[in-house]
Amino acid sequence: MNPLDLKRIHHVRFYVGNAKQAAFFYRKLLGFSQLAYSGLETGVRDETSYLLGQGNIRFVFTSPLRSGAPAGEFVYRHGDGVRDIAFEVEDADAAYAEALRRGARPAAEPHDLADDGGVVRRAAIRTYGDTIHSFISPGDFRGTFLPHFRVAPVPETPTGLIAVDHIVGNVADGQMNPTADWYRQVLDFSRYISFDDKDISTEYSALRSVVMANGRHAIKFPINEPATGKGKSQIQEYIEFNDGPGVQHIAMSTGDIVKTVREMRANGLRFLDVPDSYYERLPERVGPIDEAIDDLRDLGILVDRDDEGYLLQIFTMLMQDRPTLFLEVIQRKGCRGFGKGNFKALFESIEREQQRRGNL
Repeated sequence: MNPLDLKRIHHVRFYVGNAKQAAFFYRKLLGFSQLAYSGLETGVRDETSYLLGQGNIRFVFTSPLRSGAPAGEFVYRHGDGVRDIAFEVEDADAAYAEALRRGARPAAEPHDLADDGGVVRRAAIRTYGDTIHSFISPGDFRGTFLPHFRVAPVPETPTGLIAVDHIVGNVADGQMNPTADWYRQVLDFSRYISFDDKDISTEYSALRSVVMANGRHAIKFPINEPATGKGKSQIQEYIEFNDGPGVQHIAMSTGDIVKTVREMRANGLRFLDVPDSYYERLPERVGPIDEAIDDLRDLGILVDRDDEGYLLQIFTMLMQDRPTLFLEVIQRKGCRGFGKGNFKALFESIEREQQRRGNL
């Protein structure tokens, strides 16, 4: 039993410098549709937000409307990034009280969000860096998404994204285990899988990672920390340019990754490069798969297998100028892992980008 009664990820909120442009980018390149809007016209005076959706994914992009607004302070320090991974719960007050009893630090005490559609109860706690977890209990709210949002549809052709598969956080060296312990103690998550610097390393850099998951493994949060290497780990680069810990990437699932990635590439989305040599030994390494190797090579899709099946995954280039947040597209065919067999190829690709930036 989950003592906080976390039902699902309700939404992920990004704080960004220009929400209108960010929403346009995610619509045109990733196939999200705009669902709703919140701002001056809906009675909100200090920030503007756009709600985007595809499948079961709900992203909110929020920008400040005036100096001193919380979103502005966040963007000034971190650049565009994830502020809030919000959970739907039955009772926000009870979830908040239980989280504090278990050692959480408060971010927002329980309060009402209300408009003509009814009332939503919200509270929030702090996790790593300036990231928070909101508790949202919609009750019998009849309005659009949350109070002070209004329907503002801008449909796009979806690219086949279904749900959030996992969300990865980067923390400083020595903070992975304390952060994992926090998720165990406060949210009752358990260790799902872990990797050390022997699993995730190249000639130049390395990291350690542990995946925390809720009881049904529907919510999965890998936590990364840098490890010592000849060069600067991608995690250390993130920590420096993000000015502290934060969300590194969001992985979104699809039922047909070849179709999804082909459409995203046609839309103009850029992905990390994978050398042709990766695909020469692919059949030997992963065994038979349904997809054509030539398609995977042309699109740069990676493949890995565990005892329960295989997965296909690909990683975007950075989503903003700071070397911080990026995205992953993943398709699971039985595999419950995270692409351990791809770590070396992925890291070498990331290191090539770090080298271009002068940060390796």
